[in-house]
Amino acid sequence: MTPQSEDFSAWYNELVFKAELVDRGPVRGTMVIRPYGYRIWELLQADIDRRIKETGHDNAYFPLLIPESYLQREAEHVEGFSPELAVVTHAGGKELEEPLVVRPTSETVIGEMMAKWISSHRDLPMLLNQWANVVRWEMRPRMFLRTTEFLWQEGHTAHSDEADAMRETLLALDLYAKVAREIAAMPVVDGEKTPGERFPGAQRTYTVEGMMRDGRALQSGTSHYMGTNFAKAFNIQYTAQSGELEYCHTTSWGMSARMVGGVIMTHGDDKGLVLPPLLAPYQVVIVPIGRGEQAEQVLPSARELAERLRRAGIRAHLDNRPQLSPGFKFNDWELRGVPVRLELGPRDLAEGSALMSTRLGEGKTPVSLDSAPARLQFELDAMQSLLLRRATDFRDSLTATVNTWADFAEAVKTGWALAFHCGEPECEDEIKAATSATPRCIPAEGPAEEGLCVRCDQKSAYGKRLIFGRAY
Repeated sequence: MTPQSEDFSAWYNELVFKAELVDRGPVRGTMVIRPYGYRIWELLQADIDRRIKETGHDNAYFPLLIPESYLQREAEHVEGFSPELAVVTHAGGKELEEPLVVRPTSETVIGEMMAKWISSHRDLPMLLNQWANVVRWEMRPRMFLRTTEFLWQEGHTAHSDEADAMRETLLALDLYAKVAREIAAMPVVDGEKTPGERFPGAQRTYTVEGMMRDGRALQSGTSHYMGTNFAKAFNIQYTAQSGELEYCHTTSWGMSARMVGGVIMTHGDDKGLVLPPLLAPYQVVIVPIGRGEQAEQVLPSARELAERLRRAGIRAHLDNRPQLSPGFKFNDWELRGVPVRLELGPRDLAEGSALMSTRLGEGKTPVSLDSAPARLQFELDAMQSLLLRRATDFRDSLTATVNTWADFAEAVKTGWALAFHCGEPECEDEIKAATSATPRCIPAEGPAEEGLCVRCDQKSAYGKRLIFGRAY
């Protein structure tokens, strides 16, 4: 493959196809997620779904087709999404009386339903989540990161007041940060977006931002406090204990399959994928060594070992493709990012061991077959922790605290800049035009500081430094 240092974009584009994660769909900008890639998404999805349910949310499903008039009820929302909409104008051989929008996000249709289902304060909070596909017409598609159709979850909730809705908004943000760090081994920074970067129709938007191995930022999950904007547009009201009619305060939040792309770009190297064990379709691959009678001697023990590992909760796979050499298999699984490979040949079997290679390690280590499940679980846990530390160190090494425009412009060429900003949208636009960098977030962590805007020398509007960087 093209080395990362030579052309990171080419490396990524080649890898997702060579590792058989995706293929191109028949419509421009769409992708087919192949079984190996989809299994990564399934593992991530299962963890997110568990956490969502544990916090009291219920899964539901809403229609793919939304009346165009629904989007037009919230002016800022429709304006923000208009360039990305796919619209159905004909169906059943006839022109439709009202065009239908293919779901770009579901605030509008869920808002319509909430207005029907909520009448009293006793109905609140209403905590809903949907697993779905959405369509946003993409001009510059890139597999997993920006495709015309993609998979995600979207949480939508209604509350009696701002305080309760804000607790929900930050609860979802914390959930995303934990998923990214604990499962994907991505050391994301969580914080609030500036007004110019808010979700269309939101009063406040929060994000988790990860740094990829080319120094660019990836927005990995967002959580939005909508205030009463959508409640007023869709008449989502409840009777308070006082007997008065009040508008609900709503939230929405989402994390998508672009996280798979984030995992690839956070951990991958010139040899291919490097998968965190918790997201690896196969955590351990066993490669039998030998042909003919030797293979017949080894295969039963290899099968038994694979089954023992599975019973211990390890996702193990036996690669017994007879037409391929062991060397080809080693390279293939290295490309696919498998955390641990085991070689099992006649000599190893006679010694009661197998040879272990880890994805980021050098050389091979004998592992006792008797203690293999415990030893391999130790190695998988160690690799999960190592990947988070490695990615954290990489992010920190490419994050610079700057006070001058020259230092800022230099920092965002290769990574992130921590800088003061005046908060003016026009100044944000000037920074983007000059450097392609945008304010990724106002980080939740970090000291309170005062200073002058790195671009225009006006007083900082946020009381702390913002993270700026080029982004996907």
